[in-house]
Amino acid sequence: MSVSTLPLEAGVSLRTLNTFGLPAVAAHLLRVKSEADLRRLVDDPAWGLAPKFILGGGSNVLFTRDVQALVVKVEVPGLRLLETRHDAWIVEAGAGESWHGLVQWTLEQGLPGLENLALIPGTVGAAPVQNIGAYGVELKDRFESLDAVDLVTGRTVTLDAAACRFGYRDSVFKQHLAGKSVITRVRFRLPRPWTPVLGYLDLERKRAETGISDPDARTFFEWVCAIRRAKLPDPAVIGNAGSFFKNPVVSAEQCRDIIDRDPEVVHYPLPDGSAKLAAGWLIDACGWKGKAVGGAAVYDKQALVLVNRGGATGGEVVTLARAIQESVYGRFGIRLEPEPVVV
Repeated sequence: MSVSTLPLEAGVSLRTLNTFGLPAVAAHLLRVKSEADLRRLVDDPAWGLAPKFILGGGSNVLFTRDVQALVVKVEVPGLRLLETRHDAWIVEAGAGESWHGLVQWTLEQGLPGLENLALIPGTVGAAPVQNIGAYGVELKDRFESLDAVDLVTGRTVTLDAAACRFGYRDSVFKQHLAGKSVITRVRFRLPRPWTPVLGYLDLERKRAETGISDPDARTFFEWVCAIRRAKLPDPAVIGNAGSFFKNPVVSAEQCRDIIDRDPEVVHYPLPDGSAKLAAGWLIDACGWKGKAVGGAAVYDKQALVLVNRGGATGGEVVTLARAIQESVYGRFGIRLEPEPVVV
């Protein structure tokens, strides 16, 4: 291999760079803080054409082995209000910024709109890849555009929502652009005037409990944080990747069939007539809450979350996940799809 001038790190442990806290080692790792860093990588004679693995906050990845591809750790900084329009604020964030940090910053600046997505782990750059969502809001609902660097040409391209092909926990970056481009900056459209997005049972309960029928943005943010903290473990305390399985979408006929057999199944009707089922409920109904395989376990407060109780390997998490999938399919005829990328 030709001589490289890139500031590479060799033999880097990835245990602290993934929220599951799983053991893995990167043969080589490069931290990028700007588009210029990525262009230098593309032009590098030794590494320009080498296989690459893009890593953000490590909150949606499941390491089952060491990584021989060059790990590109995205750390592009920056938070700013770009434009104030009559109907929206346009905010830009660097891909390396903490997602929850962005939500907090927008509130501090008086720019509400991301409250439903509070406390989702990971970085800003990873958010469009997954089209993150919670409590009735998906990233695509607040998306304006993003910049990404092509890993073949080194050129920066700007993509709008249509070009990103957002789907349920999906985007073009998980399909034909996977590993081929790196998101560097994301712009968000926060509607003016702000109105809370309610409708989810947990949020309606908060409104009833507090007696606040018309919450302001800060109160709404605090509700979402309290709900998530009550259900989901803090990755800094117990390793996890948040929701491990996607909520399955089924036809109206399938939904009626399941309701006939299990009237208590948690489901949400969708505009096209289909229904979204709560994967956590399906897993819990199969008796998995608290069950373990080695150091990997189903979180005892929320069956949708798999956790590292200490010393878990990626293989143990995969074994547990597959057993859950088989169990749910056997009872309900539904195949659960994992959210994290398995490496």
